[in-house]
Amino acid sequence: MTTPYVYDKAKYHYESIEQLGLPESHACNHTVPVLRWFIENDLMSDFFTLECVEQLSSFKNRQLSAHALYEWWDCCLISDMVSDKGNAFGMFYFDFEKGKYIADYKAALQGNLPSEFHVVFTEENYQKLKNVIDVRYSNWLMSKKSWWKFWN
Repeated sequence: MTTPYVYDKAKYHYESIEQLGLPESHACNHTVPVLRWFIENDLMSDFFTLECVEQLSSFKNRQLSAHALYEWWDCCLISDMVSDKGNAFGMFYFDFEKGKYIADYKAALQGNLPSEFHVVFTEENYQKLKNVIDVRYSNWLMSKKSWWKFWN
């Protein structure tokens, strides 16, 4: 049994958030769009969908926010929550050290704000970022490093 890969945990950012004088919820704001994007693109694992059937239904019916769903998972995004195809893309794009997600996040949303932690999660901001992620995903699907090897 392998240890799940941790994409992000809000607690990793609490010290930065505190130093910036921001609300604790801002520690989640750069990961919540990733979770929402994975859900909207049907890239969640069976484990995820079975563990939170009611919460996922409420989220899809807009009765539960993306933040609340992330909080239900203890503000963590780990590989067990994401499908094989989603993890293949996630390892390529959402890896905070090697991927391009944070750079895209900053370019699309940070503007003149002092840090990426100052970005507020709003529908408008999500839609801007979603468009960027959609393009990255489409390009990834067409690349030589695509997920085809997992399904062929």
